[in-house]
Amino acid sequence: MTDTTKTAEALKRVLGDTYALYLKTHGYHWNVEGPNFKSLHELFELNYTQMWQSMDEIAERIRALGVYAPMGAELAQLAAIDSTDNSVPSANAMVQNLVSGHETFLEGAKKALDIAQEAGDPATEGLLADLITAHEKMAWMLRSSLER
Repeated sequence: MTDTTKTAEALKRVLGDTYALYLKTHGYHWNVEGPNFKSLHELFELNYTQMWQSMDEIAERIRALGVYAPMGAELAQLAAIDSTDNSVPSANAMVQNLVSGHETFLEGAKKALDIAQEAGDPATEGLLADLITAHEKMAWMLRSSLER
């Protein structure tokens, strides 16, 4: 496997995790309840909107590397984050689940960054560095929203 193919495969996993986390966040946005409804509803919307935009950037980078971007069920298969749980947890559990999802995302994105660095691919490195920064901020904001 070439360095470019390894980088594209790593980006596919990042895209899968982004999609899974997007779905979970959007679902929580629709279903959150409780005294923190308004602030969490707005925070979830901010997060899923940002992830939606980043999915396009990731997929286009995969295409720029000469590989087809995954579609449909393949996205879920690539994800380390489970988005298939249809239960509606408490607002605090939603936040905890999303923090955990962002932590999983960050692990995968950092592995992908290592692969891009080894491949000498500064464009992918920049994309991943921006994604890592964004998800670290999302995780921090969510952690700060947890009830103690």
